[in-house]
Amino acid sequence: MSSATAIRRGRVKIGGAGKLVSRSAKAGLQFPVGRIARFLKAGRYAQRVGAGAPVYLSAVLEYLAAEVLELAGNAARDNKKNRIIPRHVQLAIRNDEELSRLLAAVTIANGGALPNIHDTLLPKKLVKGKAAVDSASQEF
Repeated sequence: MSSATAIRRGRVKIGGAGKLVSRSAKAGLQFPVGRIARFLKAGRYAQRVGAGAPVYLSAVLEYLAAEVLELAGNAARDNKKNRIIPRHVQLAIRNDEELSRLLAAVTIANGGALPNIHDTLLPKKLVKGKAAVDSASQEF
């Protein structure tokens, strides 16, 4: 290893007196690239883990988290709340087609169920003051 570049605990030191810069900062991410790299190695998913794999995975996880949090924040604002609770996360995920498909087998604790009333349980529409033709009412 050359004296110009020294690697210490996931941070890269460029030059002799430069600052330590994390891989997350280099990639412009908030999620920890070094920690995800460690998990990939410890999980034994493959014999070797490339340098770009944890960066890409961090970016994907950060994007998904941002997407869910944005939709949950919108759900919280719709309910006139300042704090996101599991109910808002549930509403956000189940009302988004792609996230709902991705997390179809996931149960969110304290998320509740989507508000839904089946069409057959709703009252029949009236046609010119009379009940609809397909009404199931009977006269005795």
